[in-house]
Formats: sequence, structure tokens, C-alpha cells
Amino acid sequence: MATVFIPSLLEGLTGGARTVEVSGRNLRQVINALDERYPGMKERLLDEDGALIPEIMAAIDGETNHLGLLQPVTETTEIQFVPAIGGG
Repeated sequence: MATVFIPSLLEGLTGGARTVEVSGRNLRQVINALDERYPGMKERLLDEDGALIPEIMAAIDGETNHLGLLQPVTETTEIQFVPAIGGG
């Protein structure tokens, strides 16, 4: 199962858990599994079109990429949802 590091803003949904393990073959499946276990998670991570909200980035094994929710995930994958940095 992939290990997901939960950002502090979402720990309320996980009962305070900072890491959880869920199954999935890609990032979308992992988010769906998170939402099954912790209702409301998908709503906080995805927009109405089903894409990651602009305020959140997903780092897969420490790297961000452009595959988005199709990013493959293995049983040893570590996923971190981090606030996107903006500025001007």
C-alpha cells in the first residue's frame, strides 16, 4: 500500500493521523481510497472537474510531475499533498 502523508490542514479528516496507507495504482485511485476511508478528502483535494485544486500539489516519492492524477503508484510509493506556493 502507498503511504500518504496528510497535511496538517486535512488531519481533522483522518482523526489526527499524519500518515495513512491506502491502495491504488495511480494517484486518482489513491484519492478515491482516501475518500472512502475518510469522507470529505476528495472534496478537499479535487476541484469540480476532478483535477487537483490549484492550491495543492502532489509529490510522488519526493517529485512533482505533470501526469497529475494518472501518476502511477506502487506499494512503496510515498505521497505528500503540499500547499502550492504562490506569490508575485
